[in-house]
Amino acid sequence: MSPSSSLLQLSFLFSLFLWLGCAIAATPPVPVGNISRVEDAEYFNIYYGHTFKVIKNGVDGMSYLLIQNTSRMATKTKYCTPRIKSFVVPLANYSVDTTYFPVSFFELLGMVGSMKGITSDSITSECVLQWYQSGEIELVNKTDPKQLTQFSAHFIGTTEGQQACNFATFLPSEEDTPLQRAEWIKYLGTFGNLETRANEVFDAVKTNYLCLSRAAANKTTSFKPVVAWLLYSEGMWSFVKEEYKMKYVVDAGGESLDDSISKSIYNVSIPDDLDNFHAILCTIDVVIDETYAPEPTAYTISTFLDNTKAQDNSSFPFLTNGRFWRYDKRIHDAAPLDWFDGGISQPQLVLADLIEAFFPSGNYNTTYFRNLGKEEGVISIVPDKCGRDSSTPMDPVIVPCQ
Repeated sequence: MSPSSSLLQLSFLFSLFLWLGCAIAATPPVPVGNISRVEDAEYFNIYYGHTFKVIKNGVDGMSYLLIQNTSRMATKTKYCTPRIKSFVVPLANYSVDTTYFPVSFFELLGMVGSMKGITSDSITSECVLQWYQSGEIELVNKTDPKQLTQFSAHFIGTTEGQQACNFATFLPSEEDTPLQRAEWIKYLGTFGNLETRANEVFDAVKTNYLCLSRAAANKTTSFKPVVAWLLYSEGMWSFVKEEYKMKYVVDAGGESLDDSISKSIYNVSIPDDLDNFHAILCTIDVVIDETYAPEPTAYTISTFLDNTKAQDNSSFPFLTNGRFWRYDKRIHDAAPLDWFDGGISQPQLVLADLIEAFFPSGNYNTTYFRNLGKEEGVISIVPDKCGRDSSTPMDPVIVPCQ
């Protein structure tokens, strides 16, 4: 190659680099910033690009394209198909179908300030109720699409029914373990560009949960307590065996009732069924009764004995030993239970409650569970009990652990 050819080639490469540099400078990528990586949850994933991120929901198959509001894509791109929807983030505002929706995730993230609409005031959060009563949140009719389209996003907790373009599903309850459910805070965090906060909260919750579980495993007792979750409905008793509840039992140092012992349903009107059910109850150390009660304060040991057609409580060890529990301790207007809200976002508190239920110390105040054996009452959730600015993040409660 001649010297003149080499010079021409170098000149061309130099010009090419200059052109590329100008092109890159003219359209700089918008940095996504902090990111979240899914560690435990099974039903969602997050993927990141230069100016966008995508949430893949494994429950309903939806993909949410979240476009940074400072990118050119934000003004040009809009998707609304049966499988792909797009949102501009961080959300300017949002609404929530608050029928049994865990709004505590928004509190932990500090996103309540952008919550501008709710479909019901049946909420188990003092601070969200306070924000609503102050006029910062409006009550909207979820059957009127026009009222919902005014919001950048409308979060729902179900896959049923028709969904508008701004609807986004949030389904942590589909997961099988407590920590998998709690990690859905990362799912919501992406809508507010709050991945760093979501990571911090989940790390704190997970660390505390695992520490408590290790402490429970070290409890020095001869045998693990046998634990049963019971449900009564229309004259039938059944043993509840949802995966996440069974996981709680194991992590709290207990042992679930063997599947070979219990059948699905016991009809109290059939003598043989009733005898078999009573026989099993006599072997159980701890019972968690999750029978629905329209007025939780009215549900007592007498209610349980009437439903089981038992003469007294002397035959059942969980009653004589005072280890008969319900998870309706925190309620709002006798309807929604905080078990379905804060109990999902902060499983370390549920675990701490169960450890106290299985291994009573007498010096720990439970959050979600009340002991009917000791005639413990309920705590009413009211706005006046919000102890912070409603729009500021709520820190997770860390239970002392040794």
